Amino acid sequence: MQFDEVIEVIADYALDPLDPGTEAIETAEWTLLDSLGCALLALNYPACTKLLGSHVAGTVVPNGSRVPGTGYVLDPVKAAFDTGACIRWLDFNDTWLAAEWGHPSDNYGAILAVADHLSQSESPDAASRLTVRDLLVAGIKAYEIQGVLALENSMNRVGIDHVLLVKIASTAIVAAMLGCDREQVRNAVSNAWLDATLRTYRHAPNTGSRKSWAAGDACARAVQLAMFASRGEMGYASALTAPNWGFQDTWFGGSDVVLQQPLGSYVMENILFKISFPAEFHAQTAVEAAFALHPQVKDRIDEIESVVITTQEPAIRIIDKTGPLTNPADRDHCIQYMTAVGLLKGQLTAADYEDGAARDPRIDALRAKMVVEEDPRYTAEYLDPEKRSISNAVQVHFSDGTSTNRVEVEYPVGHRRRRGEGFPLLREKFYGNLDSRFDARQVEQIRIALEVRNDLHEMPVSRFMELFVSS
Repeated sequence: MQFDEVIEVIADYALDPLDPGTEAIETAEWTLLDSLGCALLALNYPACTKLLGSHVAGTVVPNGSRVPGTGYVLDPVKAAFDTGACIRWLDFNDTWLAAEWGHPSDNYGAILAVADHLSQSESPDAASRLTVRDLLVAGIKAYEIQGVLALENSMNRVGIDHVLLVKIASTAIVAAMLGCDREQVRNAVSNAWLDATLRTYRHAPNTGSRKSWAAGDACARAVQLAMFASRGEMGYASALTAPNWGFQDTWFGGSDVVLQQPLGSYVMENILFKISFPAEFHAQTAVEAAFALHPQVKDRIDEIESVVITTQEPAIRIIDKTGPLTNPADRDHCIQYMTAVGLLKGQLTAADYEDGAARDPRIDALRAKMVVEEDPRYTAEYLDPEKRSISNAVQVHFSDGTSTNRVEVEYPVGHRRRRGEGFPLLREKFYGNLDSRFDARQVEQIRIALEVRNDLHEMPVSRFMELFVSS
């Protein structure tokens, strides 16, 4: 049976061998470690941890999947939810910005859960001999599927949550990991395309914590669909192109879903890391600019008359917010809130989005004085594949008629153009996140395994996951 071309291409890429270059593999190492660090940091937040663990207490799962930073051993579907939710919870994991934005590291929730389950099998087959390099290649492939789909297919413009792309990418890669043949992978991927969900929970007046566990939900569903396919569940050959009821007619007004370029390792090589602080990525450079201005304004807060934020069109569309912000999920997607905290404190942490921090009256007072405007050049260079900048500028005006200098930041520290500066900081972030969950002995064991033994790529997945189990 012939499937829609996009489904065929994704299935072939998921199954075909990939020999990534050095840059892709080295970057993938950092995406894997950074994702685990983000997951560990999220375990300090009860709003996240209350969702974790087996649905029925006392459930025992042979060869179950471990959830990093916990003692949970779960069914791979629930483990994919838990790990994916933790990675994504604080909006601190890596990012991809295109026609559709998203977080390709979300896919590690599904990849880690299935790889850990398979690696503990006593069977002599290849699945039980998975190594960390296999994780890295799976990550590169998942990033590529999600990211290349995002280049030209804007889900948010038609009201679909971007985690649909996580679901599609993870379904394809996990199905291949489970040993599915070509027909089974196509069946699984076609089912993933049928699962579009609304992004209502990302926008006022309904902004809520579901946006923090939506990626985990996508990972869990991907594992479930892949497992269904491995048992022979049917697929839907024209899930995209069927007249009236296909994805394209239902959601895209008849426009085609396209893959703008061949699938390789482009997305991994160009991924954007969140390094210094957790903030929706369109605002990262605005917060960097605010940090730079902090020394000039910290003693003159009461004299501020206005703050002008110059940004790109996508930032205006999704994080330009006025009025009350009701919860952390609302605040970490408000460019004015993030910039205000940066100006006031010269820093921004996940704790700054919590209710206690938000009660500081100076934050909303500053937000009320902010003007957000688009610079068409910023928008054009954001979309330019040769630049992929995420520019913002911030300038503060005082009541006496004076102003700060206008601070413009075009590329955040996590951008490919700032890798040399970023990787040492990313290492600091990783070990800081480890310290938030593990004692010094376990952190040192992880450091030795990752940096001293020099066998990370050959390390069995089961041993790698053991490093991150809460002792």
